[in-house]
Amino acid sequence: MIDLTLGEITEIVGGRLVGGDPSTAVTGTVEFDSRRVAEGGLFLALPGERVDGHDFVARALRSGAVAALVAREVDGAGGPQIVVPQVDRRETNAMALAADIDGSGAAVLAALGSLARASVERLVAEHGLIVVGVTGSSGKTSTKDLIGAVLTAAGTVVAPPGSFNNEIGHPWTALRADESTDFLVLELSARAPGNITELAAIAPPRVGVVLNVGTAHLGEFGSRDVIAATKGELVEALPSAVDGGVAVLNDDDERVSAMASRTSADVVRVGLGSSADVRAERVSLDDEARASFRLITPKGEADVALRVHGEHQVGNALSAAAVGLACGMGVDRVAAALGTAAAASERRMDVRVTADGVTVINDSYNANPDSMRAALKSLAVMARSGGGHRRTWAVLGEMAELGDDSVIEHDLVGRFLVRLDVSQLVVVGHGRPQRAMFQGAVQEGSWGSEADHVATAEEASAILDERLAPGDIVLVKASSAVGLWGVAEHVLAARGEENQQ
Repeated sequence: MIDLTLGEITEIVGGRLVGGDPSTAVTGTVEFDSRRVAEGGLFLALPGERVDGHDFVARALRSGAVAALVAREVDGAGGPQIVVPQVDRRETNAMALAADIDGSGAAVLAALGSLARASVERLVAEHGLIVVGVTGSSGKTSTKDLIGAVLTAAGTVVAPPGSFNNEIGHPWTALRADESTDFLVLELSARAPGNITELAAIAPPRVGVVLNVGTAHLGEFGSRDVIAATKGELVEALPSAVDGGVAVLNDDDERVSAMASRTSADVVRVGLGSSADVRAERVSLDDEARASFRLITPKGEADVALRVHGEHQVGNALSAAAVGLACGMGVDRVAAALGTAAAASERRMDVRVTADGVTVINDSYNANPDSMRAALKSLAVMARSGGGHRRTWAVLGEMAELGDDSVIEHDLVGRFLVRLDVSQLVVVGHGRPQRAMFQGAVQEGSWGSEADHVATAEEASAILDERLAPGDIVLVKASSAVGLWGVAEHVLAARGEENQQ
């Protein structure tokens, strides 16, 4: 965050300062977890489902916070408080409504957003900060990590840890940028129309990347057309081409490509087709499903060899390359940076090998039909490594938030993995979607012992303990709410880890 005093912050958020000196400077970070507050920081008292941040104001102040930003004054807190005005929940933004955040929480979030915007706007105006926004139904975090790796070769980058991309994580990350930051890379997620517009207003992007319009969160949006309309809010928020705005659009996705008509920014199309401005040719995969390709751009060509796993990473890498080029990097420098980029966020195509030669693919952070198919394809490629055919295991759980299409989509995934010749399936969870996935695989493959359906991750782990053999490959994937990463972690802990790929 830029250097600000308590008086300046109070003015920005429209609050009132209680018990403090307006000239006191905030020299540390802004935190909503009192355990992470450092000397000179600002504590946000966010009310939550389980705990209320107002109960931890005194602790945060004792830990060195110079003040707390609160929705109501806390008696006996022992330090300065900036009290922000209450917000009528009916008048709060769409993102807070979708998250079912009450008026007190919305008030603190509104103040957080105002503070982030003030900081970012000054950094852009006075220090030339470039803000990059990324959205899409899938692949946001992997692409954000690749963009971060590319831009790190050109300057100092701030990006969110993992998928910290909502109404809290987005402004919190934006406030990590300071006078030394060259690039701020942000994910923009959405639960309802209007969410991306709101996030883009907090940290206005100069470069916007739209990856795809898929079926993730279909249950919340109702249709892919509504998802497309919402994802396109990002390109509508960009400045014009004259003012340096750049929209990076996936030309292989018709709904994304059509967003070109919704922006006055310069449009850069990426993809595998000949019409793409930045494209990949001669794509090949090695035995670990890592892609190599020839990068073709208007500024030249270069060979790229990715370290991250999965053919779907080619499209993500093209988007990252387009961002690098838009930020003034040369093609060779972009290609070299892509070649050194490793998976930076946990539980996303995290490939490790046990001491006895079992390969574990932990892709359990999240799942939707598109990402599930991509992970299964990578599993199939790795099974053919070395010219043989290793035994493959798919340990899968529910893909959440698919609405009325949930049963159908789970059935299709079950059938799809059979067609990829996956050897063994373990479905975790006894809901209707999981039963559909299990039955789809059984019916498609006339399977018997090849498929197991269990209630818990512990039962899945027990099956692997009993039946895994050296040389096997295990993919673990489900939506984050399932918490299926425990299976992957159990296998690695039980067998010992040899190395990380």
